[in-house]
Amino acid sequence: MRKIYILIIGLLLIPVALWSQQESNFVFRDNHGKAVYLPLGKISFADKVHSFHLGFPRPLTIFRDSTQSLGTPDYVDYRQPDFVSIGCGGQLILTFNDNGFMNLKGDDLYIFEVGPSREGVRVEISMDGERWHYAGATSGGKSMINFSDFRIPADQIYYYVRLTDLKDECTGRTAGADIDAVAAINSVIKLTLNADVLFDVDSTYLKEASQATLDSISSLLKGVRSATILVEGHTDSDGEAQYNYDLSYNRCYSVVQKLKALLIDDSPFAFEIKALGELSPRVPNDTEGNKQLNRRVEITVLPPGTYYENIRE
Repeated sequence: MRKIYILIIGLLLIPVALWSQQESNFVFRDNHGKAVYLPLGKISFADKVHSFHLGFPRPLTIFRDSTQSLGTPDYVDYRQPDFVSIGCGGQLILTFNDNGFMNLKGDDLYIFEVGPSREGVRVEISMDGERWHYAGATSGGKSMINFSDFRIPADQIYYYVRLTDLKDECTGRTAGADIDAVAAINSVIKLTLNADVLFDVDSTYLKEASQATLDSISSLLKGVRSATILVEGHTDSDGEAQYNYDLSYNRCYSVVQKLKALLIDDSPFAFEIKALGELSPRVPNDTEGNKQLNRRVEITVLPPGTYYENIRE
């Protein structure tokens, strides 16, 4: 699985402010006027082109810039090249680098397909850019993708979206689907911290050297406003299972208490602790290096429960 390195290993998710708070940072409109609410705001958009294969017939050269599909939607006029046309049967693969996305409650992806015609695309998602899951298709006025409709595993984080033109419109200056942006509605941010950076051997007291790491995390959380923060603890397999469970729980508790102290404000964060001890190793516990990788604390920042209260499956 791909990871983002923030001191140790990382991956993130930034949840949402309420609809009425800073609406412009969380609500985006497609070129048909539909409002799309993104719990994580601007971070939710794809930010790298993994690969691009033009279909045939091809669009005019000025409409072939695949980077126009990245970031927030900026479509103004069909005559301006602020989107990419992928050609009839073309394929575009985009990557989410600073966040992932999951199959959570409600819609999970939004495809900002623009222009006077609405051309459909086949949508697939992947954790690693190699193994793909079919996630549906857009067509007509349907731009939302709900992973639950296609039995997408709900316990995985995905980083890649593959769009393949369905050959609905193969003529004109912009043959094929016209993509302005792709947004992950259910964005996820996950941080994995090496326990040896936070704690001494068999200790549940945070090292003084861990302050910079936790300061960085608290700064991130202060920009979230409201979230459910899941803190998971893991150990290697040395020692008794019950001892390892207790050690992982108490380490999580220390991290939670420190983060609460650093946040100090009244932001409605809900913290949850999940102690797993030695039950969920990342790698076999057969070398000292692997054991070090398995000793870790994972922090997952999720949208607040209030975001899902009015969402029906």
